[in-house]
Amino acid sequence: MEELAKYSEQTFENIKHINEYGEEYWLARELQPILEYGQWRRFSDAIERAKLSCKNSGFNVEDHFADVGKMVNIGSGAEREIEDVMLSRYACYLIVMNGDPRKEAIAVGQTYFAIKTRQQELIENYEELSEDQKRLAIRNEMIAHNKSLAEAAQLAGIQEPRDYAIFQNYGYKGLYGGLGAKEIHAKKGLKKNEKILDHMGSTELAANLFRATQTDEKIRRENIRGKQAANNAHYEVGKKVRQTIKELGGTMPEDLPTPEKSISEITRELENKKLDSPKKKK
Repeated sequence: MEELAKYSEQTFENIKHINEYGEEYWLARELQPILEYGQWRRFSDAIERAKLSCKNSGFNVEDHFADVGKMVNIGSGAEREIEDVMLSRYACYLIVMNGDPRKEAIAVGQTYFAIKTRQQELIENYEELSEDQKRLAIRNEMIAHNKSLAEAAQLAGIQEPRDYAIFQNYGYKGLYGGLGAKEIHAKKGLKKNEKILDHMGSTELAANLFRATQTDEKIRRENIRGKQAANNAHYEVGKKVRQTIKELGGTMPEDLPTPEKSISEITRELENKKLDSPKKKK
């Protein structure tokens, strides 16, 4: 645990830079040793894979990976220029997702950059939102990514609704330490018609969003085929997310508090405020 502490969230924040426009960025040469890459050549390979992922996701590579050079001292007052890359948070996320999974630092980096990226880049002004607004924003992200996950599962051979329910249960069991949807539902004290995802706080939703997005990408990237292979992949991703939360000293998802309001209640309140707003103007 002490070994992993230096790879905590603060470590990645410590090497973050802010440019003159107030935009955050990281430098690849500074990120390299934190992610335990001894050779620039090997780290450069991970960067190239990340660039390809960025392109395949429909994003402009130049917006997230900017080639820069810097001068370094090579002794006797002489200097030479070495290549470096200015990275966005999304670029860092892609690099750790394409990194060597055997490295402990990569595991921590995957959770940090993935969750922060989903929250702060895909959800505008995330840190300024209230807890209810965060829940609603992540839940909407979850809906979109669950559709993509369902498509990936279908490609793997999961066609029937019952099989998809089993597939989803494997993901829950990995993330929740063996608890399936039925057990989680009971632990939260939910009624039969209430959905688990609608009764999660923002932290728990973020962990589930990470589980869904990474399973989706894993099935597609590794071209996984067969129901059981897809189920196993979902379980392993969920288990990996749980393991990293534990290593970071976080609260296990099943131990997080259940919010008093459901997502549907929050949605209704927001809709009512919109309806009341014109009346107040009059």
